[in-house]
Amino acid sequence: MKFRRSDVQRQAHAIPQLKFDKQALTSYAGLVLFQQFFTNLNLKARLRTCFRHQAAGKVFGRATLFLQLIVHLLLGFRDLRDCRAYRDDPLVLRTLGLERLPDVATLSRMLKSADPRSAENLRRLMRELIFERLAILGLARLTLDFDGSVLSTRRRAEGTAVGFNKKRKGERSYYPLFCTIAQTGQVLDFLHRSGNVHDSNGARPFILACIEAVREVLPNTVIEVRMDSAFFSDEIIDALHAWRIDFTVSVPFERFLELKAVIESRRRWHRLNHMVSYFEIDWKPKCWEKSFRFVFIRTQAKQQRKEPIQLDLFVPHEYGYEFKVIVTNKTVKANTVVAYHEGRGAQEGIFGDLKTDCQMGYIPVRTWIGNQLYLLAGLFAHNLVREYQMAITPPQRNTSIQRTTLWAFEKIDTLRNTLLHRAGRLTRPQGVLTLTLNANAWLRHNMPRILKTLKNIKPAA
Repeated sequence: MKFRRSDVQRQAHAIPQLKFDKQALTSYAGLVLFQQFFTNLNLKARLRTCFRHQAAGKVFGRATLFLQLIVHLLLGFRDLRDCRAYRDDPLVLRTLGLERLPDVATLSRMLKSADPRSAENLRRLMRELIFERLAILGLARLTLDFDGSVLSTRRRAEGTAVGFNKKRKGERSYYPLFCTIAQTGQVLDFLHRSGNVHDSNGARPFILACIEAVREVLPNTVIEVRMDSAFFSDEIIDALHAWRIDFTVSVPFERFLELKAVIESRRRWHRLNHMVSYFEIDWKPKCWEKSFRFVFIRTQAKQQRKEPIQLDLFVPHEYGYEFKVIVTNKTVKANTVVAYHEGRGAQEGIFGDLKTDCQMGYIPVRTWIGNQLYLLAGLFAHNLVREYQMAITPPQRNTSIQRTTLWAFEKIDTLRNTLLHRAGRLTRPQGVLTLTLNANAWLRHNMPRILKTLKNIKPAA
């Protein structure tokens, strides 16, 4: 449809005067959907059970304060003191079930006084929420990815240490180990560690504990594991093989010079595509008792030119080869093994979302358990947003070789801009609580549909 210029443009020179009045105005009208979503999950009551062992009598319960941290991160805030921005927001108060929000000092004291049992109970609840979704999906295969991520800080928090950090050399950090689920893009569990430990520190018992927890709930599901070269060890690989777990693990070249000789002496490579070729052998390091299937991959890549380049002179690209090796007990074809193992790069995307949208890299207090609880709040926020999207839409993909997520998830920042950060007004015409929003066509079409879908979901017990 074509418009006239006079129908589109207008003059606006006057600046309106500012007036402040006490009204039930909210800046986060989209939070009403998460209020219903939290009700479906019975989240408040389940959080209370995580803190039931601690002494009661506080004006603000620890479960309510932890739920505020989740909402705090959902709304896009980082520092604890940023809660002043929504102190008087009526919809935030209704979501938390409060008449007034606690002070920043109250949140800080809750984190500082947290105990290990509370953190363990929250980790258990996080796993339970994921297992409920996996039970509904009924997947034949479930893929677990394991890797660590550095959380840097300039403060001397309890348990931080100076370790390997390419981006912030010399800074103190934590280095937790995460277990993520490829099909849903959620964090199943994590192992909190200081920043000066190796990737494999405490990895074997943590990996087996995650597998055991999945098997207890999903006994008929085939479990797969993908890991990088930091977890290459006979202890971990023998344990996975003994537990009948399908695995692929990258092999570190620098530790096994024999592999270089194997590659150099190889004359026949099988082609995967025009850039990648491979061969495979059964092999084991000298100190191992059992041999496994090793897949050697050669990728043609452009070589970097470090000498000065004359700009007006055409310089053709020079190609060389990049090599990597994967050890596996899978019996499928080599191209399937390579594609499957490369799919673990999606875990780095999860870490990026956690650090960008859920403030995983922020260290708020000086205590070990307090920082662990804040990290848990970020993981809950991430997992709940994924669960929210899974609850309102059916799976959009089938299981692929690379084990990509079954849903095309929206980023949390996108949900904030399109849904959560919407102005609204709470009123009671004829005694009926009503949230009034701007007559935006997209909101008018989607919000009632989503709310109706959430109300039709049977609440958790």
